Parts: sequence; structure tokens; C-alpha cells
Amino acid sequence: MVVLGAGGKTGAGISAMARRALDAAGRKDADVLAVSRWTDRAACERLEKQGVRTVSADLSDPAALAGLPDAGAVVHLVGAKFGTASAPEQAWMTNTVLPAQVARRFPGARTVALSTGNVYAPTAPVTGGAGEDDPPGPVGDYAVTCLGREQVFRHAARTYGTPVSVIRLNYACEPRYGVLLDLARTLLSGEPVDLGAGAVNVVWQRYANEVVLRALSHASAGDPFVLNLAGPETAGVGTLARRLGEHLGVEPRFTGEPPATALLSDASRCHALFGYPDVPLGSLVALQARWLLAGGEVWDKPTKFERRDGRF
Repeated sequence: MVVLGAGGKTGAGISAMARRALDAAGRKDADVLAVSRWTDRAACERLEKQGVRTVSADLSDPAALAGLPDAGAVVHLVGAKFGTASAPEQAWMTNTVLPAQVARRFPGARTVALSTGNVYAPTAPVTGGAGEDDPPGPVGDYAVTCLGREQVFRHAARTYGTPVSVIRLNYACEPRYGVLLDLARTLLSGEPVDLGAGAVNVVWQRYANEVVLRALSHASAGDPFVLNLAGPETAGVGTLARRLGEHLGVEPRFTGEPPATALLSDASRCHALFGYPDVPLGSLVALQARWLLAGGEVWDKPTKFERRDGRF
């Protein structure tokens, strides 16, 4: 198994989980290769201690991609989001051109491609969110190019017979990163919480990692298997802020008004296949607050979930 973009927020967890699963299945003969530039050497070393082979490569270099070993399974996590408003060409190169090169490099390999719920148009919260069969409505270069990535892998499924799963994720959370952290830090700073996003879906990161790997078995040629990956709740931003405030001992202040629509996904198909997340929303909120109050490590990577104009 080759995990491309393993140095990102989700890649290390997915790589380590895959290694543990293969070991439990008695498949010590099967390698897990975690591919990244690996600017964080400590993360690289932690994975190697868990039995994951790490490969340092700049995947924007076709020669580096060509030099990777063949694989029976590919998890494609590479993407460009933040900073693409000022450099949209980067989004197009990373989110559409690179996937085309990956698809040509690994024709026939069972592939999961991580996408985003941003490919959908905003929907009214009462609808439960956009479903996999709803037409896309991307806003901004990031969302448009992510839809482009999906179409590139769809082309591979139809042209090369590559079994493909496309996972539309929003929003994965864990104590060091995510929407809940962004809201909690706003509360602790004394700044008002912007209600402009309206409502969100959030899901436990470990569950999201598991779904990505389990989706390999659902990958299909011809027409890819498409799956929304999100939590079961439609959570109002104001409600989340108030619940976090109770745990943090902070009275929230707000700005703006909740809009009639929000970027929401209906993940009922995911939950029917794989069950509900093992850490529910209320536990995620409490965990986030405890982590911050205990001085836990956080990543300085705001999600910018409140943006509605598609500019990241």
C-alpha cells in the first residue's frame, strides 16, 4: 500500500492504522509506504518505529513519482487548499494535474482518493445536507479543483479499469486541529464567534481514517464509489460555541447572523456501511475543552470553515 501525502494531518494516522491492520491479518509481507517530503523528521521517525516504510519524495516531480514502487493499493491524500486564493495555479496543479499523473503511474491499483464536501453547493440545514447523488456546486478554485480531482480519478476508473473510491470529507476533528479547536481558541481569546457559517458537520479523526481504509474494499472501476464522510449531527455554530463555553468557563459572544444555508453533507450512506463514529459530538466537545485546559499541543492550522466564498 502506498499512502501519498502521508506527511499531512491525516496521513500518519492512516499509514499507522493500515500497518496495524495488515499485521493483525498476518500480512507482514505487505509493506505500507508513507510518501511525503517529510519536512517533519520526528513524524517520519515515529512512523518507522511503527513498522511503516517512509519514502521522501516531491510528488510534483514526475521523476519522483515514477520512481515509487508498484502498489496494489493507493491512498491519495495530496491536496492544496490554504493559500490557493492568492495562488490558484497551485490548486490546479496539485489537485488536478498531479492526480492525473498518479492515475497513470498506478493503473489498476485499488485507489481511495480523498475529496471534500466543498464540492457541494450550500444546503438548508433542515435538508440534512447534500447527498452523494446530488449535483455538485463548487464555489472557488479550491472546490472546483477538488471536483476536478474526482473527475480525473473517474477517468482512470473508466479508462484504465482502476477501482476507485472517492471520499468527500468534512470536517475531521481531533484535539490538535479542527473546527472545534478553532471555535474554542476564539472563545478563549475573547473574540466574538462568527455565525456566518451557520452549521457544520464534524467527525472524529480516527473514525475518518478507518473509513478511508475500509473504502478500499468498495472501490469500483467504471463508476467510482463515492461516499460522504461526516458526523451524523448537523451542528449549529452558535450551539457548538455555547457548549464549548460551558466546558471552558467562557461566555460566548457572537457576531453576524446564521444564514439560511450551510456547507453540509448527508453521511447516512457511510454510517449504514461502517456504523456511527465511536466518539460522538458531545464527547468531542468535552475532549477538546479538556485538552486545551490541560495545555495540550495544538497545530497552528486554522480550518477557515467559516469562509463561504471559497477563498482559502
